[in-house]
Amino acid sequence: MHPSDPWDLRFLPERPAQRDLGIGIVGAGFIVCDCHLVAYGNAGFRVVGITSRTHAVARDVAALRGVPNVYASVDEMLADPAVEVVDVAVPPSAQPEVIRQILAHPRKVRGILAQKPLAMSYGEAKAIVDDCEAAGVVLQVNQNMRYDHSVRALKTLIDRGTLGDPVLATIEMRAIPHWMSWAEGQRSLATFVMSIHHLDTFRYWLGEPSRVLASTRPDPRTQFPHEDGINLYILEYENDARASAWDDVWNGPAREGAASDLVIRWRFEGTLGMALGTIGWPAWPARMPSTIDYTSTLDAGAWHRPRWSEAWFPDAFAGTMGGLLKALETGDEPDISGRDNLGTIALCEAVLTAAREHRVVSLGQPS
Repeated sequence: MHPSDPWDLRFLPERPAQRDLGIGIVGAGFIVCDCHLVAYGNAGFRVVGITSRTHAVARDVAALRGVPNVYASVDEMLADPAVEVVDVAVPPSAQPEVIRQILAHPRKVRGILAQKPLAMSYGEAKAIVDDCEAAGVVLQVNQNMRYDHSVRALKTLIDRGTLGDPVLATIEMRAIPHWMSWAEGQRSLATFVMSIHHLDTFRYWLGEPSRVLASTRPDPRTQFPHEDGINLYILEYENDARASAWDDVWNGPAREGAASDLVIRWRFEGTLGMALGTIGWPAWPARMPSTIDYTSTLDAGAWHRPRWSEAWFPDAFAGTMGGLLKALETGDEPDISGRDNLGTIALCEAVLTAAREHRVVSLGQPS
């Protein structure tokens, strides 16, 4: 049924009623300083303290963002009874060890928000999920593109049936990321760092695909050895829907003297309507909200172009933490639980396998 108000797209997350659970943060890099802490402050969440491998950096971030405590170590932070939830924001190679350290501490916290990727392999990610469940600690994964406002708006339209049955969904990324130093030497570059956002978004919109086709090649600009810099992939669904993404991190010689065309566009075509969108992230650090335009036969084919002031960076980061806090409040499964996120990790594995072995990969449970 078409909504009576085409601008009522529920693009903002439902906030938890209880916002004063104490949050401790592990990590003090850019994503914590400029996204997590800004979003949490705007949402009214209570950050108790922070710790980092480099104490001076944690101290500087705490002073800048008004965090009251700086802990010398993860164990010191966990010993503080005010810390009930831990936000882990460290490189993926270090994250499993940090999560296990949290689970092994005598004083149990109630919940963990882990960065994406949860781990750099399906097996390691599943082990983390199993360990958290065994310890009774709720695990949420920070797949924050699900909280981009255009992504959520489209999900609302899909769920309401405004666009009909899904036919084709596409994401076109023409952007130049700044690869962090920890990305060098990993078994995957773009798939587990960039494409993971789009693979998770397709799961959010369409559910679990059955088959994956993929092709990858190195990014000419990235100097350290890697194989999956530029990713092209197609997801096939049993209901005949298709999804495809072009994750182009080269974008021409835009850093070498040519003009640039930085953009992320998405498109969704259904049996009753169509939606077009943009993702504002490539403009960062400028604040650029994402957009959605949509049309439906249920509304005589008119175009609707709602707009908002919120942007993925940093506002979406309150959504993922809010989802964890709400789960702790209600006792329900978090919206991006560790168990659910195994499906996204499985898709990353399938893209790598399909590209390396030049074949269609059927989705099962990876080894």
